[in-house]
Amino acid sequence: MLPAAASLKKQGANKGATTAFLISTPESGVDSIAITYALLDPIMTIVRPVAAFVTAMSAGILENLLSYGKNQDNIVVANNCPVDNCCDGIDCPPDIHKNHHTLFEKLRAGVRFAVIDVWGDIVVWFVVGLLLAGIITAIIPDDFMAGWLGGGIGSMLLMLVFGIPLYICATASTPIAAALILKGVSPGAALVFLLVGPATNVTSLSVLYGILGRKSVFRYLTIISVMAVVFGLGVDVLYEMLNISPVAIIGEAAEFVPYSAKVVATVVLILLSISPFYNFLKNFRRNAKAEQTYFCEFPTLKK
Repeated sequence: MLPAAASLKKQGANKGATTAFLISTPESGVDSIAITYALLDPIMTIVRPVAAFVTAMSAGILENLLSYGKNQDNIVVANNCPVDNCCDGIDCPPDIHKNHHTLFEKLRAGVRFAVIDVWGDIVVWFVVGLLLAGIITAIIPDDFMAGWLGGGIGSMLLMLVFGIPLYICATASTPIAAALILKGVSPGAALVFLLVGPATNVTSLSVLYGILGRKSVFRYLTIISVMAVVFGLGVDVLYEMLNISPVAIIGEAAEFVPYSAKVVATVVLILLSISPFYNFLKNFRRNAKAEQTYFCEFPTLKK
């Protein structure tokens, strides 16, 4: 997400558009919405992207209003081929390039991206989220979570303190939020975690400082925090008005799927996960060896 935001900024997107992109993208992706529906409930599936959209629009509009009249970089449109990157769009204009690939080739590239690339990008972090959710469910007592994060403004602020510095993606945060709700955390506090966790962390903020500047990062963080608390309180009120227990309905949205279909889907996902996991472990091992070699060549750095 951060490299994409940096690319947008370099190609001429203003700070408001870049800010809105950074906030809305993690929460409004098809993968995020699908996992939210499967692991949480229909209410959270709707509220999560809506809250992200409103927050992104608020932050983007505020940023543009405060940055109005300032010079923007010249827009440089990237026309690289999205199918197989066969040309850069400079020596081959779009009106000529559109005839390079057949409709079947374009459809095949789209299906490959949807079925293989998207899942390959998120599967490792999704499994990490599942493991963390299992640890939370097994170790943390229910009374502890319900006592500290059971609802109210205090729970929202405490979740902000916990979620802002945490480095976690939208996919991994969803099973953790489900485990927190099962442990007695209010759905509003869980929503705060879902909104601020993927959008803010120490690493991201340091990168954004270079992309947007100090004042923009401060406004970015402030808007996310305020809107997350507002929507969190609103979600708690919504559940109370509807007289719905989040613990009772969590994960129930997927119950209409036949058991046989679940088994088949699980097998398919496992098969699709083999290659991404293998590549992840191979890259991890390569990086570990490179680091070991570096320290062997420069032993004084170990100190």
